[in-house]
Amino acid sequence: MSDYHPVFEMSMPIRWGDMDAFGHVNNTVYFRYMEQVRISWFEQIGIAGGNGEGQGPVIVNASMEFLKQLHYPGDVIGRMTVGVPGRSSFDTGFELYRADDPDTLYARGNAKCVWIDYAAGKSVPIPDLLRSTIENAHLVKA
Repeated sequence: MSDYHPVFEMSMPIRWGDMDAFGHVNNTVYFRYMEQVRISWFEQIGIAGGNGEGQGPVIVNASMEFLKQLHYPGDVIGRMTVGVPGRSSFDTGFELYRADDPDTLYARGNAKCVWIDYAAGKSVPIPDLLRSTIENAHLVKA
């Protein structure tokens, strides 16, 4: 992810309900952590509910590499990076750490966001203001 730049970091609690029968945080929950970081960043830049003109982001693919198990109790630090936007999409990267073990990477993932017209169900060009925001975003720690 060398062409990505850091844009957002936040901490989230590991909840008891995040655990599964194997005694660790369930793999699906890692995607929830990734989602929460992404949506929190979207809120920061004003696109969490779309742009008010019937357009907004959707995820077209997401992946996660699980490197180390997370366990309750504790807090997860989610770090998000973003790549150079294309015509209608931009790539995001994520890293998950424990707050009490911040030098150990527990998981890394990515998701491709496509800007769409919700009514038409088709991709449309990323608005110029959003493109500039993505390209010039600086790291925000929440």
